[in-house]
Amino acid sequence: MSYGPIVCQQCKEPMQLDASLIDLAPSAYDMIAATLPPLPPIAQPQFNLRNQKPAQLNVSTSVRSAWQKSRNIGTSSKPPLSLSHAQKQLAQRATALSSPLSPNESFVLLQDSVVNNIPSPIPSSTRTKNESIKSPNADPRLLDMQIPKSFEDDHHPSPLSHHLRSTAKLFNLLSTRTEIDHPLCAECTQILLTTLQRQLDETKRERDGYIAFEKEVRKERERDGHNLTREEVDKKIERLKGEERSAIEQLKEAERECQQLDQDLKDMNLDEKALEIEETEFWKVHNEHLLAVEQQNIQLATLRAAYVADTATLEKLERTNVYNDAFCIGHDGVFGTINGLRLGRVPGVPVEWAEINAAWGQTLLLLYTIARKLDYTFENYRLVPMGSFSRIEKTTGDKTAYELYGSGDLHLGRLLHNRRFDIAMVAFLDCLKHLIDHAKSQDPNIDFPHQISKDRIGDVSVKLQFNQEETWTRSLRHVLLALKICLKWTTNGTNG
Repeated sequence: MSYGPIVCQQCKEPMQLDASLIDLAPSAYDMIAATLPPLPPIAQPQFNLRNQKPAQLNVSTSVRSAWQKSRNIGTSSKPPLSLSHAQKQLAQRATALSSPLSPNESFVLLQDSVVNNIPSPIPSSTRTKNESIKSPNADPRLLDMQIPKSFEDDHHPSPLSHHLRSTAKLFNLLSTRTEIDHPLCAECTQILLTTLQRQLDETKRERDGYIAFEKEVRKERERDGHNLTREEVDKKIERLKGEERSAIEQLKEAERECQQLDQDLKDMNLDEKALEIEETEFWKVHNEHLLAVEQQNIQLATLRAAYVADTATLEKLERTNVYNDAFCIGHDGVFGTINGLRLGRVPGVPVEWAEINAAWGQTLLLLYTIARKLDYTFENYRLVPMGSFSRIEKTTGDKTAYELYGSGDLHLGRLLHNRRFDIAMVAFLDCLKHLIDHAKSQDPNIDFPHQISKDRIGDVSVKLQFNQEETWTRSLRHVLLALKICLKWTTNGTNG
């Protein structure tokens, strides 16, 4: 049968009160209150001798060994306790109960639903409470304890509320007079008893150690006091004084060494700072050097890239034949062409003399360029390329200049002009023959399809008078072909 939501003050688990606590008589209550210890005094900071062990005191080796032996015997006689994980947690909670608590911290928790349903105690109990609080012999710490208001309601007295109030007063009294909050469940009580038993065993072992320590000290005092004579005591004092002086000298020597070490440490710190400054300067110079090297590497990479690009451009230019672009020799039907200018005339295709003269000017310039590139000088003639008004001058004999251009004007001097034009074309053919002979002397493998003999190239003459226009046009086409072969041989690099 449950009498209310009473919880354990340690593990906060609900618990069921024993019937003997519910029906507790006033005499039993007074007997329990009389057996409780008096109120503990306010804790004052005191010197705890338990913190000083004989092993830490200035005693002899035999005293220390007696202390250790007594503690070892006490420890070996009691094996250590083995608790489960849950029991260890409860033991830690029970250990915390040993600290002094404020009286106001002792209470019994009740749920609101239960408190509201509990009837008020009888008026006599209220008077008893008031009388007990006003009594001069009452505990002053109990004056701050308060009973829930539901327990003091005089309108609905109930025996159950009276018993609960009595039980609460008992728990408050127990919590006030002891260092443990009540109530406790059976498991927490068992853990608390185990902890207290362990503390008791430890205290007994310390007590045995102190007893052995006291006995050994008494024995040593009796032995020193009864066996030594005055002279021996004086000698011992002198020996101790000598040891003291030696210890003082050693201490002074240690202090001097300490001062020397401090000075060495200061010197080392100064050296360290100097080295740090030197290292900083070194890294600064090193970084500047790295930046300079990086800049030089960038410049080197730029120069290498430019070199590669220039090399590619040079190779492209070397493969380019500027002479082929400057003197483009081809054909247009039956006409041989140079730079798009037709050289020759045929019936039915009117070609202006201005185009023919310009074509002869380009042809003479091509012959002049090939001779200069081959560093060849003509013996009897000097070429004078002047576009549409080019001429060939004779360097021997009468040194006459012959015009290498024609005219379509109808007048009496046309026959004479055409004759000079024919002589200029024959002179051009003679210069071409000498250049071909020079090329063959340099490279016997060079081959020309048409042979040149006087005024004829192949089987046709280059003269315009008394010649058909188709034949003259074909001879000029042979001239352009021979010039193209000479130009190709001159510019392919095999003549060098």
